[in-house]
Amino acid sequence: MFGFQELVILILVLAVALVIMGVKSVPQGMEFTVERFGRYTRTLRPGLNLITPVIDRIGAKLNMMERVMDVPSQEVITRDNAMVTVDGVVFFQVLDAAKAAYEVSQLELAILNLTMTNVRTVMGSMDLDELLSQRDKINAQLLHVVDDATTPWGVKVTRIEIKDITPPRDLVDAMARQMKAEREKRANILEAEGFRQAEILKAEGEKQSAILDAEGKRQSAFLEAEARERLAQAEAKATDMVSQAIAQGDINAVNYFVASKYIEALQSIAMSPNEKLVLMPLEASSVIGALGGITELAKDALDRQKGARA
Repeated sequence: MFGFQELVILILVLAVALVIMGVKSVPQGMEFTVERFGRYTRTLRPGLNLITPVIDRIGAKLNMMERVMDVPSQEVITRDNAMVTVDGVVFFQVLDAAKAAYEVSQLELAILNLTMTNVRTVMGSMDLDELLSQRDKINAQLLHVVDDATTPWGVKVTRIEIKDITPPRDLVDAMARQMKAEREKRANILEAEGFRQAEILKAEGEKQSAILDAEGKRQSAFLEAEARERLAQAEAKATDMVSQAIAQGDINAVNYFVASKYIEALQSIAMSPNEKLVLMPLEASSVIGALGGITELAKDALDRQKGARA
């Protein structure tokens, strides 16, 4: 009787142990592979799963979340024989647990070595200037190559980012000198262009000034010629009037004509810069008589106008 109870207890213990061994809890973000006698059979998803105890066992436990892995610094020789130090990061995610577990050994090491090799290949085919200015292009090429290579492993490489590209110190100094020379060149070009524009504007201003000055002189000459023409017309009219008065026997007209020329001669002598004092005989009565003749001529002209109107 006692032996039977022990057997029952032993069976119950074995049953509980088998149940415990057959129940597997998979955390969220993880997947377990199941092997039966060493051969892959299926994959356990997150949650509570059952396997056959003793026959089945858990093979690999894989993280299905996206992970990041640092790419250590390495030296790369560019196409123009410049040596630079490069590092970066890789973002990847396991999509197929069975392939990641059984298609490649040491998955993370394989991805790391594949990335480093392709970094040297892609960046070694470019010039230094391209490396420093086209980082997005480098990232895209690396992502395409590495993602295609890791697809058979059940892995999706989502991003590859180059963090730092460090040229040697002497090369950095040479680049700084080149940049300084280029900036000085642009500054000199801009300064020369400014001087050129200033000279053009100055010449344009002088041209406009000369045009306006010539226009002013032309207008002044035109007005002066018009004034001389009017003066000549007035002089001709006055001469004609004097001539008519002389023809009619008016002695006052003769006196006016002689006095007018006499006064003009005196004005010319007085305005001469070479003479300071002039002593010459002058008959005041002749001048006064001439003025009287001018008055008589004016009266005669007014009387004629009134007669003509009447």
